Amino acid sequence: MTISFDDFLKVDIRVGCVLRAEPFPEARKPAIKLWVDYGDEIGVKKSSAQITKHYTPEELIGRQVLGVVNFPPRQIGPFMSEALVLGIPDAEGEVVLLGPGQDVPLGGRMF
Repeated sequence: MTISFDDFLKVDIRVGCVLRAEPFPEARKPAIKLWVDYGDEIGVKKSSAQITKHYTPEELIGRQVLGVVNFPPRQIGPFMSEALVLGIPDAEGEVVLLGPGQDVPLGGRMF
């Protein structure tokens, strides 16, 4: 399936910085709750991510990540997820987060 460039632009992917991260024991699959600052225009959005194989909550603080910020909020157990943090599966299918190779301004949009 192919999409147009206009379709691609509808997906708002921004860089954010993880401000807070906590274990999410109520999730069906092991996950971490994240609070990500996407800059002044968008602000802080919450996300739940199944990233426990490669990350601990403590080491995520201050990390820049890419996330889709224009999905509607989604209830995940008792937690409302407001953005989708992006990652790619490793050889075992465990998620590795996507982020810029160097620090960039928060809220920068991926093109």
